[in-house]
Amino acid sequence: MADRLYLDHAATTPMLPDAIAAMATGMGHWANPSSPHAEGRAARAALEEARGRIAAAYGWTGELILTSGASEALAIGLGRSVAERRVISAVEHDAAIRAAADAAVIAVDAQGVIDPASLDAALETPGRPVVAIQWANSETGVRQPIAVLAETVHAAGGLLLVDAAQMPAGVDPAVAEHADFVATSAHKRGGPPGIGALLVRDLATLLPTGGQERGYRPGTENLPAALGFAAALGVPEDIETMAVLRAKLDDAIARSGGMVVADGASRHPAIGSYRLPGLAAATQLIRFDMAGIAVSAGSACSSGSMKPSHVLGAMGWSVEASREVVRVSFGRDTNGADINRFIAEWRGVSRSARAFAA
Repeated sequence: MADRLYLDHAATTPMLPDAIAAMATGMGHWANPSSPHAEGRAARAALEEARGRIAAAYGWTGELILTSGASEALAIGLGRSVAERRVISAVEHDAAIRAAADAAVIAVDAQGVIDPASLDAALETPGRPVVAIQWANSETGVRQPIAVLAETVHAAGGLLLVDAAQMPAGVDPAVAEHADFVATSAHKRGGPPGIGALLVRDLATLLPTGGQERGYRPGTENLPAALGFAAALGVPEDIETMAVLRAKLDDAIARSGGMVVADGASRHPAIGSYRLPGLAAATQLIRFDMAGIAVSAGSACSSGSMKPSHVLGAMGWSVEASREVVRVSFGRDTNGADINRFIAEWRGVSRSARAFAA
């Protein structure tokens, strides 16, 4: 792996050394945190300390339910909130779509941003809604105006569930200020796979079930993973540098004959999707992989499926055009040299595509 370049951080980010060390420490707390004896109480204390650190990293002052990841957090928020109906945007992650198959769908514009008129129409139906909206789309990086949308949802008496799996902790105070529920994921932020959290403003808006997590989840808490999650969030992410690198990548790809997806929208500083007309994404991915560069296509967590993108379809893209789009996403360790290497390879792939077309 030493000579490979990993640019698929939106799918999963390699675990940070801090997280690995914290998990090793957690293995020493082998007791069940629910047990009343000294060992159990020590495990419980470590778990609650980690819970507090995770909440603080997101600027959250409400409750926090540990889950197996963002997908479970979305399922709990959409399935067990006290709302009478569910509403999601047309560009939500597959996990939200699976959890709310009966949901009303909010349209987006050509840039992937939620259409206010469509949101208003979805909120007109009687019954209290829970509305799920991604902070940033895992495929295109397009960000939604959370504060503005929250005002609309709350004015209609609804609850707002923000999918913040791709959000660096604390980067957008509007989420902690306005959301009723927030779904998060450790392995997108350098923590271990298999743990996330649902941040809850008021537990009265959620129906309880199970025996752990204050009665809102069954099973036994994963203490080592919780410690790893908390440790990962303690390592800062250089958002400004990421934004500079992505802007450089956008410019170079546009100059090389590629198309930057949603270039007119506010986007995640570390996620970009790019179309190379005339060359299938599957072919591009093979070329990059052979060159030692890992990129992806489609939604995070669905990277290997290569199915048509429902996100790009909702933005008005044809199936043929969407099949020519790849996603590039980077993390804490990505630097200018990495971006230059990818740009050089992209230019080579682009020249090959033009030569084949000619």
